[in-house]
Amino acid sequence: MPQSAAKVIDHELLFREPEYQKLFADKKQFEFNHSDEAIAEIVQWTKTPEYREKNFAREGLVVNPAKACQPLGAVYVANGFHKTLSFVHGSQGCVAYYRSHFSRHFKEPTSCVSSSMTEDAAVFGGLNNMIDGLANAYNLYQPDMISVSTTCMAEVIGDDLDAFIKNAKTKGSVPKDFDVPFAHTPAFVGSHITGYDNALKGVLQYFWDGKAQQGEPLVREPNGSINFVGGFDGFVVGNMPVVRRIFEAFGIDYTIICDPSLAWNTPTDGEYRMYHGGTTKAEIERALNARATIFMQGWCCEKTAKYVREKGQEAVVLHCPIGVAATDAFIMEIARLTGKPVPASLEAERGNLVDAMADSHAHLHGKRYAMYGDPDLLYGLSQFLLEIGAEPVHVLATNGDNDWAADMQKLFDASPYGAGCKTYPKCDLWHMRSLLYTEPVDFLIGNTYGKYLERDTGTPLIRLAFPIFDRHHYHRYPIWGYEGGLRVLVALLDEFFETLDANTIVAGRTDYSYDIIR
Repeated sequence: MPQSAAKVIDHELLFREPEYQKLFADKKQFEFNHSDEAIAEIVQWTKTPEYREKNFAREGLVVNPAKACQPLGAVYVANGFHKTLSFVHGSQGCVAYYRSHFSRHFKEPTSCVSSSMTEDAAVFGGLNNMIDGLANAYNLYQPDMISVSTTCMAEVIGDDLDAFIKNAKTKGSVPKDFDVPFAHTPAFVGSHITGYDNALKGVLQYFWDGKAQQGEPLVREPNGSINFVGGFDGFVVGNMPVVRRIFEAFGIDYTIICDPSLAWNTPTDGEYRMYHGGTTKAEIERALNARATIFMQGWCCEKTAKYVREKGQEAVVLHCPIGVAATDAFIMEIARLTGKPVPASLEAERGNLVDAMADSHAHLHGKRYAMYGDPDLLYGLSQFLLEIGAEPVHVLATNGDNDWAADMQKLFDASPYGAGCKTYPKCDLWHMRSLLYTEPVDFLIGNTYGKYLERDTGTPLIRLAFPIFDRHHYHRYPIWGYEGGLRVLVALLDEFFETLDANTIVAGRTDYSYDIIR
């Protein structure tokens, strides 16, 4: 064997050893066993305009969609409230996926439990699972609130969460006055941002409208405070301190609705914090009285924004403010709502970002980008790229719709650098592969899954979208506001310079541009 207790080889090198290489070669006889020539021919064909046309014509097949399912967004929401346990009515396997997905991205444990539905519950319904599951969750983990969502299994059988939770309370699973907000989040429609929206609206409805008919609806008593909703944000650990600092610079009364930034950023100091930070129940109830709610990601919060308007609040809808103009709009909305002037500290911060952009403008101007991710993030990134003179040529959102595409086109039309840019709603990463081969760009912006596109097409990947599994601690840095704009600028520049160095590294042949000073 190539390794022993005295000689342990890392997996990076282990599978290059002769024994494993022979194993891989022998394995081919049990697979399709096409010749290397035939495989190479097909691979080359998939790079052609002819294949792209067939690829974009497919209707009944999705290949590597750039989205997750609704319950993932619901679990995100639950983690944003104080001492709240996420309870997913469905199978254990689904919940293992949600927990691992967040834990791999944030490098923190993610609390979430399941009603452990199996085959019998899929046929007869999961009421007994709900009764036992709520009792176990309440007694074992001692939360202040349990937020319930669903998976495909519960939705296909048609389980009624409202009725099931009330039955569970009647059976004594949890006290009758214990708070159990809920939302139906079928995983076979929508995406994680739909689940976020449904779950957040479910929490607000529960507290504002009388706790599922178990109490009296709250009466709105308007005040001058401002609510803030961040949406599903993979950079929440870095972004939320920036948002709080902006509000505090104005010196205003504000409430963050759903803040998991501390839950996914706990210190290692000998104390395990199953629950850490988050919006309290008192803050949820108080939020009804606010003058307005600012939604940082409008497409992520469509139902919640509509509900807030129905309650008499103004809903200010933004789309991931990244860079100068978008952050200006965010800050000016705060100034308009509060009647307060923009703090000098924020004006200085703006100037620093403008200065940095001017310093580096020549390197990024005219560069062509492809990107994929959630609709709001793509809008914010596109706006920033256009601001620095770059071109977001291919913008793909699996969970984007035609309305999103129309708004993106308006953004492109407003800039001279948007002339050749196009959006691709409801498309996947296999579509993106065809685009990268037939209309190449300089860089690709996406998440960890883009590394396979980087490998196949040779397009350098910049990781600025959730999830990021193969790099550590990106989530700790902001992308919103002036501070976040600087972070995004540095990420774009780093990949540009790394690629330039890699392309000019051969001594005596290409190193005429292998410069010390950039």
